[in-house]
Amino acid sequence: MAANASFATALTIIFSLLFAVTAEDPYRFFNWNVTYGDIYPLGVRQQGILIDGKFPGPDIHSVTNDNLVINVFNNLDEPFLLSWNGVQQRRNSYVDGVYGTTCPIPPGKNYTYMLQVKDQIGSFYYFPSLAFHKAAGGFGGIRILSRPRIPVPFPDPAGDYTVLIGDWYKSNHTDLKAKLDSGRKLPLPDGILINGRGTGATLNVEQGKTYRLRISNIGLQHSLNFRIQNHKMKVVEVEGTHTLQTTFSSLDVHVGQSYSVLVTADQPAHDYYVVVSSRFTSTVLTTTGVLRYSGSSGGVSGPIPGGPTIQIDWSLNQARAIRTNLTASGPRPNPQGSYHYGMINTTRTIRLASAAGQVNGKQRYAVNSVSFKPADTPLKLADFFKIDGVYRVGSIQSQPTGGGIYLDTSVMQADYRTFVEIVFENPENIVQSWHLDGYSFWVVGMDGGKWSPASRNEYNLRDALARCTVQVYPSSWTAIYIALDNVGMWNLRSEFWARQYLGQQFYLRVYTTSTSLRDEFPIPKNALLCGRASGRSTRPF
Repeated sequence: MAANASFATALTIIFSLLFAVTAEDPYRFFNWNVTYGDIYPLGVRQQGILIDGKFPGPDIHSVTNDNLVINVFNNLDEPFLLSWNGVQQRRNSYVDGVYGTTCPIPPGKNYTYMLQVKDQIGSFYYFPSLAFHKAAGGFGGIRILSRPRIPVPFPDPAGDYTVLIGDWYKSNHTDLKAKLDSGRKLPLPDGILINGRGTGATLNVEQGKTYRLRISNIGLQHSLNFRIQNHKMKVVEVEGTHTLQTTFSSLDVHVGQSYSVLVTADQPAHDYYVVVSSRFTSTVLTTTGVLRYSGSSGGVSGPIPGGPTIQIDWSLNQARAIRTNLTASGPRPNPQGSYHYGMINTTRTIRLASAAGQVNGKQRYAVNSVSFKPADTPLKLADFFKIDGVYRVGSIQSQPTGGGIYLDTSVMQADYRTFVEIVFENPENIVQSWHLDGYSFWVVGMDGGKWSPASRNEYNLRDALARCTVQVYPSSWTAIYIALDNVGMWNLRSEFWARQYLGQQFYLRVYTTSTSLRDEFPIPKNALLCGRASGRSTRPF
């Protein structure tokens, strides 16, 4: 015990020297061992990626402003990286854990991430970002609680559950990756998991008590609908924003998204179906778990409750109904509505159009005609070491070009401290989901048809939801406002994971000429170096 305490104290001293952090903010330490292991989520043996022997991996519990020291040992036979979906990495994109910012952890080596959940609350998750590893596991929940003196707009629940849902293949991730590398599309997934199980996941409750469920769609492809037999769900938080407390009988969770709901165990003490089913698919995939009351007098009974299937208007109307609670506090005591985003003039409009097609006879996906091609060196390291030729600023246009798809290492530059409008345009017949690292943004509008400047007349400029992952419906558009207040190299990607892997992503370089620590932290002393950055020095103490 004494040795562990000494080790923790030493690490605290070291990392306080290596990173610009606030001395009063607590540290939480994690040592994770990443290995392969046999898993059977759909009843057949697969090679999974385990963290400390667990599938899914362990949850991260934290409080606003905590410093998280996560030492990851890679015992796989290939490079590995973890990324932190929704954690904003304020002033520190070096540790974002995607290949544009962070060198992979080599096999048999370790890397210590130093994250701070600065000015954040809410429900998020981590996942492996390289080589289609996400199809093998390596993911888990992240919860960031409010500090004790910050009011939360609902009473403490009797229990707090992480609920990870997602579509799943029976094939190993290596086989899925090989199929994509050969230029083919992936078929419909084989099933859906709830907390790593194809059936039988259980949530235990006591009659009369209220529980918080943190639901994240960590899947590869499909929007999912979540519901509980004979129970209502009250949405209270979405990706770090406290919401108006709207009640639903079922909830659409698009791929990459996270929601917190309150569920009251107000029914007779029995077992009830927890149901997750695919949305907007020709074949509806469904799985069930169990909401089990203490003292339950019987198993689940009755038909599995149905949910929406292909109805787009239903989903769109639900999305519009989930809005920010303007009077509730967020990570700070001031109300969430104290920032009047709708009164700020935007300085730039970026329009992003998705595309699918073939390049050199292989399937690719693109944004504004550019299909992302990884460079030989992380882009953020190329910036720091001033390595020429890794990428070109402006290699992707800020408006659709209408041209054919081509490969490039696409980087778009934007100025620090500007207020920008981004419009996602979806000409295809699928629901898309987009995520931006490093930020939360206001979803000011979404509708069918083509976007035009007149579409701004429909924008919600008062209580739009602030989040980091947003859906775009078929033949539709979604508009967001974003304050570019976080310097760095930030991945903007499709959460449809095969599309992301085959090029539907780029990096937003939020840039300033300032070298002040108030704007961006220096490169971590322990940063891994690879590609053309190999052999260089990070920085002295």
